[in-house]
Amino acid sequence: MSEPEAAQPRHARASVARRIGRYALLVLVALLGYVLVYGSTVVDQLDSTLAANSENVDSLVGERPDRPTDQDEGDALNILVMGSDTRTGDNAEVGGGEVSGMRNDTTMIVHIAADRSRVEAVSIPRDLQVEIPECTYKDGSTIAATSGDFNIAFSNGGLRGDPAEAAACTIKTVEQLTGIYMDHYVVVDFEGFITMVDALGGVPMCITEPIVSEKAHLELEAGPQVLDGETALAYARLRTAEEGGVSGSDLQRITRQQQLLEQIAATVLSKNLLTDTDDVTRFLRAAAESMTMDESMASTSYLVGLVYSLRDLSLDDIVFVTPPWQYTEDRLNVELLPEAAQVWDDMRNDQPISVTAEGDASSAWDDGKKEESTSSATPSSSSKSSVSPSADTTEDLLEQCR
Repeated sequence: MSEPEAAQPRHARASVARRIGRYALLVLVALLGYVLVYGSTVVDQLDSTLAANSENVDSLVGERPDRPTDQDEGDALNILVMGSDTRTGDNAEVGGGEVSGMRNDTTMIVHIAADRSRVEAVSIPRDLQVEIPECTYKDGSTIAATSGDFNIAFSNGGLRGDPAEAAACTIKTVEQLTGIYMDHYVVVDFEGFITMVDALGGVPMCITEPIVSEKAHLELEAGPQVLDGETALAYARLRTAEEGGVSGSDLQRITRQQQLLEQIAATVLSKNLLTDTDDVTRFLRAAAESMTMDESMASTSYLVGLVYSLRDLSLDDIVFVTPPWQYTEDRLNVELLPEAAQVWDDMRNDQPISVTAEGDASSAWDDGKKEESTSSATPSSSSKSSVSPSADTTEDLLEQCR
């Protein structure tokens, strides 16, 4: 078979996984309440949209790890969540220009315990050095195995612009790295993020100082603001600015992204499903239209069933971790420490994760140039992330900003 030339991904941007898992659960909770309130007509429409954006990739992934053994409480689930910064079609305009292929913005494994007592979101750094297996396309052609940055897997699979092929190559790489079977996958792109924010009527943010960035096409005044989808995406991706305290570091950008996603979650929670059905409808339709996922997951009945099984779960039961890591010798990339094997073992055996990085690889990462950054994230016992809660409502946030 032919072997297309491997794509070279842009330099890594750190994962924003710390907020995505919580955000995804809130979306599913909104879906459950909406279905119970609004009936079957729109559910049928959502099912149709989900089905149109779903694909089974088992034949592309090939040989796989054993599935977890069923337990009395049910099945443990592992969902691979990927953020795509595809630069074609509508995404090209918002992404900064047409670029062939696909690139991976965020990757994390979301593990849902069999007894539904906990959810663990494990982020995989984009610059993690891994072995990337041979990837197969739908026409049977392949691209050779290689090694290097983890996000090359998504780029290799996405050379033809197909999110299912990109997901398959990433799944294969993750399963080879961890030995963990991925039950489901989800891919979300730039345009989808914009549409979901707009469907909510924007997201309230407290902008602490004026920001002007020609590269990001962003100009914000200081003070309370409600960002529309395009502005919210520009703010999340901001790295350089002519005005404003924008250092260019990934650490600072991660902070902005986490604040933004936290406020999106707060906005979703603030919607009253009984009175704001139009807003919820638009948001759920936007979510359905912006995601590519496996066929078994692309069903409102499946998603509602999953949410119902998590009905007793609190946000305190959601843990965000990074496997123990260290910088490579040239300090331009990262690699896993031997203790990371315990993380994968815990997940395979559906046990609470017992070890994690003492520091967050995505937060500490600063292109290997941050003088005060440590040379490794040594392992420690797993613990909850300490992130300040967001405002309960838009009015609360804007009042805090004044």
